[in-house]
Amino acid sequence: MSFLRNPLLLLGVNLSAIAGSTYLLRAHHIYNLEEHEARMDELEGTLRGHIGLIEEALDRLEGTATEADRGKKMDAYYGTRGRYEKDKK
Repeated sequence: MSFLRNPLLLLGVNLSAIAGSTYLLRAHHIYNLEEHEARMDELEGTLRGHIGLIEEALDRLEGTATEADRGKKMDAYYGTRGRYEKDKK
């Protein structure tokens, strides 16, 4: 049983355990980040659609909307979802 007391073997086992757990935690974290981003994109689209519906209702209450305008704002807001990145010069 002297091989279990070998410092190099113990160091190797410890380092491999740390490296393995770090890799698994990193993979799990990346997966969670992607899932979170997908949920936020879906939520953003939903909120944009609701904003469009609210603005259309407001236009109808103010009397500035026509029947042809119905659904256009919601579609315009919902269609522009996604990240806005500044132009890189």
